[in-house]
Amino acid sequence: KMAEKQEEPSNAQNGEPDNAEEGEGKKKKVKREDLPPFEIVTGERLPAIFFKFQFRNVEYSSGRNKTFLCYVVETQGKEPGTCRGYLEDEHAAAHAEMAFFNTILPRCQAGARHDVTWYVSSSPCVACAQRICEALRKDKGLRLTIMVGRLFMWEEPEMQAALRSMKEAGCKLRIMKPQDFEYVWKNFVEQEEGEEAKSFVPWEDIQENFQYYEEKLAEIL
Repeated sequence: KMAEKQEEPSNAQNGEPDNAEEGEGKKKKVKREDLPPFEIVTGERLPAIFFKFQFRNVEYSSGRNKTFLCYVVETQGKEPGTCRGYLEDEHAAAHAEMAFFNTILPRCQAGARHDVTWYVSSSPCVACAQRICEALRKDKGLRLTIMVGRLFMWEEPEMQAALRSMKEAGCKLRIMKPQDFEYVWKNFVEQEEGEEAKSFVPWEDIQENFQYYEEKLAEIL
């Protein structure tokens, strides 16, 4: 079973220099101490090092204790438009999915139809799944598609029930294909200034892991 493997991935496996993750971790720790416990980081593009580690659709999730959520909101109404960005959280505090409904969606036109697509590093937890269901039932103009890199705790019965309840509420749940990871890389990941945009380099097991999770999701739903 893939989910039971809990070894810590080395940075070399993630295509990062061995000390990169450690350095980032230290920087984050210093920064986090100055922040309130419910800090949510928002922006337009996330650092490439985070994408390569957090979005990787691996068979182990050890060390990946954040949720990265990239969103596209297409508003159809008096003032049609598109907004995009990303949210990241610490699992111990507020979750990125909750933050989207609390901070991003309220900025969009009330009463308009919103077609929302999320590209998320892992599928929502039980509490976030409930919040998604509530939002979809309450707002009939909201359409939500969630593209996930990997399934979070998919072997747990309550997690499987939560995924099914999201589908019943009208949420489209999909596993990210290699092309979806490439889309996120092009549209949501920082490119170094002065450099030509680097093309997305798929990791070795990206297709196999996509197929594995797609089969699991089909079984659950």
